[in-house]
Amino acid sequence: MSPKPDSLSPPPACAPGTLPARTDVLIIGGGLLGCAAAYYLSLAGVPVTLIEQGELGLQASSQNAGSLHFQMEYRMIEAGLEASKRALQAMPLHVDAIARWRALEDQLGVSVGVRQKGGFMLAETAQQAQVLEQKSHLENQAGLKVELLDRAALQAKAPYLSDSVLMGAFCADEGKADPRRASLALAAAARALGAQILSQCQVVDLKRVGSDWQAQVLSGEQCRSKQVLIAAGVWSGRIAQMTGSQLPVSPIALTMTATARTAPFMDYLFQHVGRRLSLKQTAEGTVLIGGGWPSTLHHRKGIADLERKPSLNLDSLQRSVQTACSVVPQLASLPVLRSWTGVTSLVSDQLPLLGQVPHRPGLFIATGGAAFTLGLTYAHLLVAQMLGQPPSLDISAYDPDRFRSLTFA
Repeated sequence: MSPKPDSLSPPPACAPGTLPARTDVLIIGGGLLGCAAAYYLSLAGVPVTLIEQGELGLQASSQNAGSLHFQMEYRMIEAGLEASKRALQAMPLHVDAIARWRALEDQLGVSVGVRQKGGFMLAETAQQAQVLEQKSHLENQAGLKVELLDRAALQAKAPYLSDSVLMGAFCADEGKADPRRASLALAAAARALGAQILSQCQVVDLKRVGSDWQAQVLSGEQCRSKQVLIAAGVWSGRIAQMTGSQLPVSPIALTMTATARTAPFMDYLFQHVGRRLSLKQTAEGTVLIGGGWPSTLHHRKGIADLERKPSLNLDSLQRSVQTACSVVPQLASLPVLRSWTGVTSLVSDQLPLLGQVPHRPGLFIATGGAAFTLGLTYAHLLVAQMLGQPPSLDISAYDPDRFRSLTFA
């Protein structure tokens, strides 16, 4: 077990003189993925500095609902099962992430709200049930343990589900974690091992200087390193552009809704094979509703403005709540407490970017897809690659080099 972090408090801001002039590895981005990479590098004894433009874990890592959903999501299959087979290439990452989340609290010595009691993908029509059967077969072949339950078995496990639900695919390893606490705990563990972690430290330039990478932050200070890991979520593509690299990373704005608290009744995570839905109840009793409902990105001069929070889409809010209530009817009696928006990043082919940036030695990137659910695995695999260690999984399918033709050396 690593040294127990003393506190989950945020790290210091990037005051003048605090950014080191040199470090072995510079990590850009202080979400769960970046903090996990800092922790794994520190465990290996590598001097590492992490810089975050805002506060740790306050972007996508805290705006998501903390779902640990390892089955293929609706967005991966809505274009048909043939199209989903490409997304299935990421399934080894999902299987690996299950064990990493189960071990995390013991490793860190603190609770970060990990609860893996199981999750369902639901079907309400005969056609959806057929898709669910085919999808579950593919997932089982890929190593994810999924069990199909008929209406009677569903009723026994979750009697609050609507009579319209005909079938469920149950994965006993699914669940949730607290995104904010997980990021802070990983950062605290990394600091206890010697990592330097700075918030309020925005990168404004990144370029090659000799055999080093040189990052300049908003204050004008500079830091050189042999290796850089871009783990900045929706900003990752733009930071890569500072080096002249082009990668197809797109910002996607989403909507989340929370109900008022109610007595605990729902132990499982729920998603849907034919509709946008993500549904679970927190330990405090709030029910969280999501599943990929869009919000509206702001634009400035035709470019997505990532500095502004997306605007709430009222149609998404209404339809997401209606979908949730149709699947779990008793939710209709709960008032909506709040709704919020967040931004995540997707890659054009729905697979993550995981590895060295094409034509840019020593520059690595990790982004795309379910970066919270898979963040521990992304970080572990990237760190192994950065240290020149043999990978525990074949990550060639996620290599950014597949987009080499977008960037001229």
